[in-house]
Amino acid sequence: MILSRLARRPVLPAAGLAVALALPWLIYPPVAMDIACWALFAAAVDLLLGFTGLLSFGHAAFWGGAAYTAGLVALHTGLPFPAAVLGGALLAAVLAVPIGYLSVRLRGIYFAMVTLAFAQMVYFVANQWRDVTGGENGLQGIPRELFGLDLSDPFFFYYAGLPFVLAGFFAAWRIVRSPFGRVLVSIRDNPARARALGYPVDRYKLLAFVLSAALSGIAGGLFAISHGFASLQEVYWTTSGQVVMMVVLGGIGTLWGGAVGAALIVELNDRLATAGFQETGIITGAIFMVVVLVFRRGLWGTTRHLLASRGNTSPGDDAQSSKNEPAESEALSDART
Repeated sequence: MILSRLARRPVLPAAGLAVALALPWLIYPPVAMDIACWALFAAAVDLLLGFTGLLSFGHAAFWGGAAYTAGLVALHTGLPFPAAVLGGALLAAVLAVPIGYLSVRLRGIYFAMVTLAFAQMVYFVANQWRDVTGGENGLQGIPRELFGLDLSDPFFFYYAGLPFVLAGFFAAWRIVRSPFGRVLVSIRDNPARARALGYPVDRYKLLAFVLSAALSGIAGGLFAISHGFASLQEVYWTTSGQVVMMVVLGGIGTLWGGAVGAALIVELNDRLATAGFQETGIITGAIFMVVVLVFRRGLWGTTRHLLASRGNTSPGDDAQSSKNEPAESEALSDART
């Protein structure tokens, strides 16, 4: 069967769930948790980049802000870690409202630079507010508590945190397949036409921005709880660049491609670090260039496109393929019904 057809059936989601459940048995459990967190982060960024057409270099503010918030909640309230993760996601969503409100009116490189500027402001606050964030030392000793259960073992914590990742992916999947998601794709392809049909384009962009930030917050909070540590690295601009690279490697507008890119980058960095290789950026940068030049749709996107082409069908729900189709008016009509 063609992969794009299987994607509409339970086969691929079931395969993805099986891989997620088996992952800590196949690789080091902390690395498996990192892959899960970064995969959700990449899906959140792809929701904004691939389906709304907004490239953000400021999502480290939401990932890192949620990491600090989750750490503070876990350290000072004694609440179980799910409450800390949700607290981080709430902070990320609230933080995204003013940032998104001031940014979504811009497009292209201007939007990217404004979001980067806001993220650097968050970095400055985290660095200077040492009494709360710990400054350069970060937050240390973040507990993993769940109603008295011992989750210090990374293997068990992986399965405790996995439902958050799966719920985040399900939410992203439902968003892109809903009428709201169709409007986002239409706005991405032709914002002037969407505006002419009566859709408040800036409001849709703002809502997509906040939803993307909330999903990023879930991933960031879970990442901090998993490591027991939150540092300035989480809010630094390179974090935003790394997750964008994961999305491009997997395939922009595929949603699931970000998980492929995250698995590739995280596992590669871990193996290089284990081998004592310090300049991991050289290897990951070279792989990034090769993928961009050879796999123009990303690893997952190119695979889907090739299999769909052999079957003489369209590449399914690939958001990139819709750029070549004059279907934004049809999507808007479907969204209204």
